Amino acid sequence: MNKETESGKTYPDDIKSEGPEKKDIAKAYEKYAKQFTPKPDYFGNCLKAFLVGGLICTASLWYKNMLMDKGIGEEDAAIFVTITLVALAQILTGLGVFDVIAKFAGAGVIVPITGFANSMVAPALEYKKEGPVLGVGPKIFSVAGPVLVCGITSAVIVGIIYWIIGMF
Repeated sequence: MNKETESGKTYPDDIKSEGPEKKDIAKAYEKYAKQFTPKPDYFGNCLKAFLVGGLICTASLWYKNMLMDKGIGEEDAAIFVTITLVALAQILTGLGVFDVIAKFAGAGVIVPITGFANSMVAPALEYKKEGPVLGVGPKIFSVAGPVLVCGITSAVIVGIIYWIIGMF
């Protein structure tokens, strides 16, 4: 049961009113909050992510094959598909549609390159009212910047190791 205080707020019985320890309060709050926390549907979430991510990848492969059938080389077609995916994700983010799709599909829409495009456009839109110099410019890489730094650094390290191994 819950106790009602003079202010009208209710607290779990586990919380003692006379000098409770912080650990006791934390445990009591965790137990209380667990009652109201919805249990995620792991299977359903994985299925939605798999289907939407698979749909994006299948459509991309179809588009690449269509471009190759028109006479574009495989490498150029792959680059064109990547540019198209990034542009579509940016447009959908700007229209507010990407977040709706991401809420439904979860990682299925975030893992492909579309997630990278969204991570650059969303902060830019959020800070556009602060102007291009103090808002959009500094914030555009706030999410994607660390990813780029880690990726480029890893590539340089692997390249150096590959170069050293190639010397022997």
